[in-house]
Parts: sequence; structure tokens; C-alpha cells
Amino acid sequence: MSRLVLATRNANKVVELQQIFAAVGLDVELVGMDAYPDVPDVPETGLTFAANALLKAHAVARATGLPAIADDSGLCVAALNGMPGIFSARWAGTHGDDSANLRLLLAQLSDIADEHREAWFACAAALALPDGTERVVEGRFEGTLTREPRGTGGFGYDPILQVAGDTRTAAELTAAEKNAISHRGKAFRALAPIVSELIG
Repeated sequence: MSRLVLATRNANKVVELQQIFAAVGLDVELVGMDAYPDVPDVPETGLTFAANALLKAHAVARATGLPAIADDSGLCVAALNGMPGIFSARWAGTHGDDSANLRLLLAQLSDIADEHREAWFACAAALALPDGTERVVEGRFEGTLTREPRGTGGFGYDPILQVAGDTRTAAELTAAEKNAISHRGKAFRALAPIVSELIG
């Protein structure tokens, strides 16, 4: 069985990707970066989701000598010309402060009318092989921004993205419902046949 390294130390992401690959019949041994504690984290210095995903995937493939997958994702707001985008996790200044990011974004959009609050989560998922071969796919999760957070599931901006065609936010969906339509779910499902083709 081929070993594939997912460029994350988040065990939940490894489990999620295992489930997605299993559902499409892809039989690979998937491990996270915890299996390679000496490999340093890769700075996300790219200006697009795809560039950041490729940076991480190539760095991990070089360091481990194995095929690697990485992703980068964030929230894009139409009224802000696609921002916060790649800066989503540090929009309020401190990386990963979800509540501060939410408060700042809602404050910035306070005078934007409901009909102009379109937004989407975007995800780029990249596969890199040790020989330099690379592939990137993208997925989107469309919706509109609420004026107040709703729901306790998910993380990040999930409580303020009302899912297109639904009355609930991403944070009010079950994990299974979210995975079926999420940007990351779409990107990783699109990557699965490419993984199958390139590494079997």
C-alpha cells in the first residue's frame, strides 16, 4: 500500500481525508506530520490558496521522500474583493483567534446590505511527488454572511456563513452534512482520482 503524507499536524484533518478517500475506494496509507516530527512547519508565503498548498506539499514531499498532500483554505467575501482570503486565519492580527476574526469581519461589513453579503469558503488541495510532479484542485462552499454568529459546530468563520439554499450556517450543520458540501470535501474528493492515477 502506498504511503501518503498529509501536511498537517491536525489529527482531525487526517481522519477526514481518510474518510473521503475510503468513500471513493482509494486504498492508501495516510499519515499526518506527527509521523515526521523532525520536518519543520512550512511558512505560507504564497499569495493564493493554490500557491500555499503547493509550497507545503512540495516541502513535505522533499523532506519525507514520499507523495504529499497539502491544502490551504479561507473565507472570501465579495464586498471585500475576495478578502480575507489567504489572510483568513490572521485577519484580526493574531493567527487563529477565531472570535476576534469574526468580530472584525462583521464590524467591517456592518453597513453592507443583506443582498450584497455573498461569500464563500475556498480550498486548494495540492498533491506533490518527490520527483516534482504536482497537481492542484479547488473547491468552493457558497453562502451569504449573517449579521450575528449562529451555531456551535465547525470552527473559524462557520458561524457566520449561511449555506446557499439553506437557512442554517455552516456551524449549524452536522459534520457529515458539512463534509458532503464543504470546500475541503469538494477539493479532496476531486483530488482522490488524481492520487489514484499518480500513485495508485
